[in-house]
Amino acid sequence: MSDLIKKAHMSKQASFTMALLDSKTKNDALDAIAFALTNNKEKIFEANRIDLEKAQNENLSGPLYKRLRFDESKLADVTDGIRSLIGLEDPVGHIKLHTTLDDGLELYRVTCPIGVIGVIFESRPDALIQIASLCLKSGNAVFLKGGKEALETNKVLYEIINDASLAHGLPEGWINLLESREEVNAMLSLSEYIDLLIPRGSNQFVQYIMNNTNIPVMGHADGVCHTYIDEFADPDKAVKVAVDAKTQYVSVCNATETILVDKSRTEDILPRLVSALEDKNVKIHYENEVSEWHHEYLDYEVSIKITGSIDEAVDHINKYGSGHTDAIITENKERAEYFMNKVDSGSVMLNCSTRFADGFRYGFGAEVGVSTSKLHARGPVGLEGLVSYKYKIYGNGDIVGDYASGAKKFKHIRRDI
Repeated sequence: MSDLIKKAHMSKQASFTMALLDSKTKNDALDAIAFALTNNKEKIFEANRIDLEKAQNENLSGPLYKRLRFDESKLADVTDGIRSLIGLEDPVGHIKLHTTLDDGLELYRVTCPIGVIGVIFESRPDALIQIASLCLKSGNAVFLKGGKEALETNKVLYEIINDASLAHGLPEGWINLLESREEVNAMLSLSEYIDLLIPRGSNQFVQYIMNNTNIPVMGHADGVCHTYIDEFADPDKAVKVAVDAKTQYVSVCNATETILVDKSRTEDILPRLVSALEDKNVKIHYENEVSEWHHEYLDYEVSIKITGSIDEAVDHINKYGSGHTDAIITENKERAEYFMNKVDSGSVMLNCSTRFADGFRYGFGAEVGVSTSKLHARGPVGLEGLVSYKYKIYGNGDIVGDYASGAKKFKHIRRDI
């Protein structure tokens, strides 16, 4: 048995124990992790300096380099996220349905952990903490594989989280760190042990994962997000929101990559928008020079297209978008609802920045990723997206034969939850 299979077997066994943990045990472990991260911050920062120096020597792109940095600000963000997570209700054990099948025969649908989750994510070390914390709170075991750029930082973070959680009642093997691409490829064959894969990365990468495993996959391919400035948009709102959506943090999947402007606003809003974007050093690609509308820049670049109608804008988004996040800027409520109902994306927004599409900002504590699929979970995936459910039937010697023969009849009384 290979080392990875041994780890997977142990993780599967750990997942059965994780499903039994009470809320206090999980919250105490999360609190201990937050404390341990702060207490060991210099060790984390030193590991991150090694990763940053290596990345600089290898000419890592600007957006990826920025994501790689883990400093006091990132530490404060992740520990705040953990403490926010502690305050959230435990997602496990919720009764979602109760039906009396017959006297003394009760059916319940109850939330439960998914089991073992494998998450492959980008060069952000803070993502490791967020993912591990969400899996812990939702009672799941987890395999983590971050980008090679963050290897040293991730190793230190994993050790801190593992040590703190084991000391507070979590089972050995609940968290695992993969360090090589070969281990990822090997993990894809472990459908006996791993219940769900969540890849975060390029469309090509996500498709590779989907095409090379029998394990269910949840994730999003990319973040081609749009902000549409409608003919009834307020100019001040339009410029403020669109600039924030593009520039507040450019190297993330919820940053706007294409701004659509109604043709009626090309003389008043468009010049102000262009000026504001140029002040932020954004390179603008106009429609006469855009060869591929489905493009994720992840940098100070944006595409601008003039549209003739709201339907043209919606059709463009549904054709070239990625189903991630799209926004409309308008003062017309009917048009806003029309747009938000017709655009086929996980998050749709009115008069606010696409950068709000984030698990922490949605009040989920954090997110394990963003799903652009429509099965199980969609949009930012927090605690509720990391649980499934099972049916429980409580009886008293009941047999199907009585109902098949007609001696008994089902009542099927739906109970209020």
